[in-house]
Formats: sequence, structure tokens, C-alpha cells
Amino acid sequence: MFYGRYDYPTGKFLWGNLRYQRVSEYNLQTFLNMKNSKLREEQIMSAKRDYYEVLGVSRDADKNTIKKAYRKLAKKYHPDTNQGNAQAAERFKEATEAYNILSDPEKKKMYDQFGHAAFDGGAGGAGGGFGGFDFNGADFGDIFGDIFGDIFGGSRRGGRASNSPMKGANIRKSIRITFEAAISGCEKELELVLKDPCTTCNGTGAKPGTSPETCPKCGGKGQVVYSSQSFFGTVQNVQTCPNCNGTGKIIKEKCTSCFGTGYTSSKKKIRVTIPAGIDNGQSVRIREKGEPGVNGGPRGDLLVEVNVSRHPIFQRQDMHIFSTVPISFAQAALGADIRVPTVDGDVIYTVKPGTKTDTKVRLKGKGVPSLRNAQVRGDHYVTLVIQTPEKLSAEAKEALRRFDMLAGNTLKQESSDTDATEKNKGKGKKKFMDKIKEGLEG
Repeated sequence: MFYGRYDYPTGKFLWGNLRYQRVSEYNLQTFLNMKNSKLREEQIMSAKRDYYEVLGVSRDADKNTIKKAYRKLAKKYHPDTNQGNAQAAERFKEATEAYNILSDPEKKKMYDQFGHAAFDGGAGGAGGGFGGFDFNGADFGDIFGDIFGDIFGGSRRGGRASNSPMKGANIRKSIRITFEAAISGCEKELELVLKDPCTTCNGTGAKPGTSPETCPKCGGKGQVVYSSQSFFGTVQNVQTCPNCNGTGKIIKEKCTSCFGTGYTSSKKKIRVTIPAGIDNGQSVRIREKGEPGVNGGPRGDLLVEVNVSRHPIFQRQDMHIFSTVPISFAQAALGADIRVPTVDGDVIYTVKPGTKTDTKVRLKGKGVPSLRNAQVRGDHYVTLVIQTPEKLSAEAKEALRRFDMLAGNTLKQESSDTDATEKNKGKGKKKFMDKIKEGLEG
């Protein structure tokens, strides 16, 4: 059975296929109610934002660009990081819906041609946990694994039961080290609060002598399925069980030591080894030092972000170090041995006679060691800058004048040129007047 409607924004008459029960099987009143419901759905759809606008990408964006844009929005608006923020939850839902459509080549093609009208029955088919949208066919594995691994404590792929073993959440900490420590590596000690299974209840959360019971609402599955009827058939919505919060178990008598959580917290000191060559903003991962796993899953990791302090002399770019060393005019003109500071200490460098200012010098192997191989290092690039003395004694000034006279007398060169020019001008005038006088006498 087919139906059609006029789309005012595009000025086109759109056709669709009713894939469910025939209208003739319903009574007139039911049909009218569903028709009104369909009109309300169309009004809601007409108010939807363009999917490209939601993700902030152009219509010719490729799959990688679309995925990157979604990852950014999902990380920003995910409900687990914006608890109680209804607007953020709506933005996350909107972005996920847009990604589900635009990441699928076939759905994207239909959307580009018909817009939201191509998915009147619910984008990707009815069902799913986001407002009737089905995300079972979308490739969210890498997205939720990379972005939300720290939030969820590991990847939560579609179809996985809420009460199955899951990795615990990662813990993030930051430390500050010196520029030299980043080059050579170091060890730091962190003090943080970690959770451990409660020794009183052995992590069950139940009072000793009792045990958690299977949740009667979800039957231990951790999820409940809600079904509803629409004009297009039965719509199923899977949600976390509100009775057990997805654990599949309920505790009637809670442990007095952990208050039913199954965990106790305590301060612990952890030594962190910072590898040589680490750069500002990079992190060190310490396995299984994060939050405890869920339902027997492994612990999360400890991620230590390293902040490197600025150095007054050295600047770093990847594996190379840059600095500036001042030299005197005498050292530049005559040549000399100078001391050049490096991260390994001062080194002696021989300045060649006649060196000009801003001369670049390369000290091979005096840069930053590679994180993969500490034996491989970058270089240190030094810029030699000739310094002009600001204060000179009378003796130094006189000596400099004598030097200038021997080197070309540059201080009086311009005045000598001016005097010669004036003399030549005078001689020219005299010869001209003599010629006039001789002419009159003749």
C-alpha cells in the first residue's frame, strides 16, 4: 500500500510505502487518530535541524570528516559527563541521530535526496534506545571505544548486556616536571584515592550472611524492554533497568562498611616513571591502576598527563632544541672558542673568523631522545648573535677609533667624500670663470 504527501519546503510530492498493517484493518476512528499522530510527527520532523548543520560539516564531507565531527560533539555532550543537563542530553541524541544517518552511504543518499521525509518511520527503522532510532547497524565501536572508554570504563558495544563484565573507568591525573626532566626522564610519586573491593562483603555490597538477589523487574538482565504501538507497527525501546541500575541484582540488606557499593576508598602512593623525551601534554599509562571493574571486569588504567615547564634558554620543537648564544665582535671577527649551554651541559664550540650575526650552528645529537629509542636523539641548533657594547670607556673608544682607521677609516669616510666633492665643485667653477675672462680679453 502506498501513500503520498506534498512537501512544502521542496515543492515535491513524496511517495512512501506502508510496510505494516493495511488501513482497512482499522476502524475509522483509529485511522483518524493515527493520521493526526502522523501529522504531529511530520510537524516535529519539519522542525528538525539539518543533519549536516548538527554535525557542523559540509554536504560533500567524507566519512572520516563526519566521524571526526561526531566524536567531538559526543565527547562534549555525552550524558555521563553532563549529568542532569537535559540540553546536553538532547544535543547528544541529536548528534547521534545525525551520525547514524550520514555515516551510512545508503541512508545518506536518501537523506540528500528527500531530507527528513526519507525516514518518517524513524531513521534507520523503528526501535533502538534514542527516541525510536535504531543504531544497531551503525559503526560506533571505535567511537565509543576511543572516546568513551574513560567514561564507560571500556567499550560498550550494542547488544551487550548491562550486567556483563566491563573494564573499570580510567583515572586521569596531571603532574608538572622541568624541561631537563622531560629530556632525561625521571620518576614522580602520586598520591591519589583508589577504590578496592570491600573486605567485609567481598565486593558484593550485601551485609555479611546475605547475598544480592536477582532483580525481579529485569530478571537479572539489567535491561527492560518497553513496547508501544504506532501507525507503523510495534516500536521497542530498550532501557537500563531502573530497579537495579543495570546490575541485574538488588541488595536488600547493605553492607555497613561500604554502604552497599561493594568498594572502600583509601589513599595510595604510586610511583610514575616518566620516559626520556616526553613532550608537554603527553600521557603515561599505568595499567590497572584505575577504578575497579564492573561485574568482575578488569580495573581501568591510570593516565598521567605530563606538563613540562618552560625553559629560560631552550625551546623545543619535536626532537630538536633551539637556543641563542651571544658573542662579541672580537670573537666574531678573530674567531674564538666559546661555551655553548646544552641539556647535557656546556660544550666548547670554535667560532670561525669573520662569523656574521645570526649564523646557525648545528650540534648533532644534542637534542631530545626518541620515546621509542632513547639512543636516537635530535639535534641542537644554536644561533650566534653579535652583541654591540652599550658602554665603552675612553680608552676603549680611542682603541676602536684606531682600529677603524686601520680597517678602512669608515668613521670619516663620508666626511672625506663630502670634502672632495666640494673641492671638485670649486675647481669646476674656477675653470669656467677663467675661460670667460680669457674670452673677454681676447
